Amino acid sequence: MPKAAASSKNASAQGKALHKFYVDASVPVNDNVFDLASFEKFLHDRIKVEGKAGQLGDKIQIAKEGNKLVLTSSIPFSKRYLKYLTKKHLKKNSFENFLRVVATSKDTYSLRYFKVDQDEVEDEE
Repeated sequence: MPKAAASSKNASAQGKALHKFYVDASVPVNDNVFDLASFEKFLHDRIKVEGKAGQLGDKIQIAKEGNKLVLTSSIPFSKRYLKYLTKKHLKKNSFENFLRVVATSKDTYSLRYFKVDQDEVEDEE
């Protein structure tokens, strides 16, 4: 009897958003360094669903809200996988030297610049 109750719970949960993650790229986008549309396309092409890349169907939705990218999943999805793909995109476009991915909350990643000490810059000159 408990198994039937558990399966009915899972069936009702599949139609709803199970995970919702944000990637805040407002700082590099405002500086015209980072293109959010190309990042959205990269995620759409690279996220694997049931072992197949690029076939998100209605299980995963990717949308832009201003300078944020919102990923909504109705299947189990790892925040760490989103960070992995974000770092892969940064490396592909040679941004890894000055941008990094930082977790700012439980469901949000933020793209930030590396901090460079002014003392080190002055010493090199």
